[in-house]
Amino acid sequence: MGIGPRQKKIREERGLIYSPGRPSIAWRQDRVRFWEAIAAGAKTREAGAAAGVSEPVAHRWFRHAGGVNPQLAPTVSGRYLSSAEREDIALWRAQQVGVREIARRLGRNTSTISRELRRNASTRTYTLEYKASTAQWHAERRARRPKTAKMVTHGQLRQYVQDKLSGEIITADGEIVGPIGPVWDGKNKPHRGDREWVTGWSPQQIARRLPLDFPADSSMRISHEAIYQALYVESRGGLQRKQSRHLRRGRAKRKPRARTHQQAWAHVTEETVLNKRPAEVEDRQTAGHWEGDLIIGLKRSAMATLIERTTRYAMLVHLPRQAGYGVIPPRKNGSALAGYGALTMKEALARSIAPLPESLRRSLTWDRGKELSAHALLTEETGLPVYFADAMSPWQRGSNEHLNGLDSTGHRNSVLLD
Repeated sequence: MGIGPRQKKIREERGLIYSPGRPSIAWRQDRVRFWEAIAAGAKTREAGAAAGVSEPVAHRWFRHAGGVNPQLAPTVSGRYLSSAEREDIALWRAQQVGVREIARRLGRNTSTISRELRRNASTRTYTLEYKASTAQWHAERRARRPKTAKMVTHGQLRQYVQDKLSGEIITADGEIVGPIGPVWDGKNKPHRGDREWVTGWSPQQIARRLPLDFPADSSMRISHEAIYQALYVESRGGLQRKQSRHLRRGRAKRKPRARTHQQAWAHVTEETVLNKRPAEVEDRQTAGHWEGDLIIGLKRSAMATLIERTTRYAMLVHLPRQAGYGVIPPRKNGSALAGYGALTMKEALARSIAPLPESLRRSLTWDRGKELSAHALLTEETGLPVYFADAMSPWQRGSNEHLNGLDSTGHRNSVLLD
């Protein structure tokens, strides 16, 4: 049997059809589950497990989206075939069930099933084979309707936003003299020392300034959220992701809001919460009750601050770096060589508190930082009970917060605390 003219034409054109690439490793409903878990506060690894994908895939999804939730609808409109319906179509098609019968079983129009078998087939030959996974891939690829971002097409607006974000200082001759930004490694925000004199504007300031600078040009308008997404989401274009170093926080990815409310303080036990602290602490009549905190400066330098609530007597506790700092490369869950690990903090506080009389070692109120995770060892060694303030409640340690402000005014983020 020879090749018919229709099949011959298909074979001739087959080489002219470009390949759209390999099918996706996960479908739309998997991404929906992933971002739902992220919105609930789950870590990227945990969200990937909830979506049924590997950890590298989960991190790639989060990185490519810049941490910005794409807000996918939980279900697809009933106008379109779902992945479950495509699996049924593939199964019945393999059983030689006719197109009309498949349409009747699914409650769809016959032309819908016929068009699905023809457009989303897994082969390009005359005999069309149908696979559910390939069909779903074709449907999702065809359904994409990316909208070109405004800053991609509007050069004047893009240049204005870039200049304000970077806070460039330009001389009368047009020469840019600063600021000199840090080298971006493609991961996250650089150190504070590399950003200390950046005078860039925030996206909110830029969005509100545009109507004042261009009152008659309605095209020179953009929302602050559009600027953030242009920085965080690489696929939107318009701004380079490395320009996120000019933001106040300097983050290259958005931090999900639910993660900011997580309370992962395993070192805060029931006996060390603030309401277990003696009542005499409140009236400030009895000396010996202290408040403390950790201050971090440039290049991971640090010191602890202590202040007695009654006499306002303050102590600055030096936290020296450990042997190997700057030589041994840092690793996750490794030794805290910067000088403010739990054991280092415990030893430094013990050296400062132990010489005091027992009557001046009644209690110590700290924030929820993990640098004091070894509080039980500190209490055992010095006899000083430790209590932790409530989350996001700095007023419960007002004297210490005031001390920190006095000590760090104007230079907290710009000097070495050695």
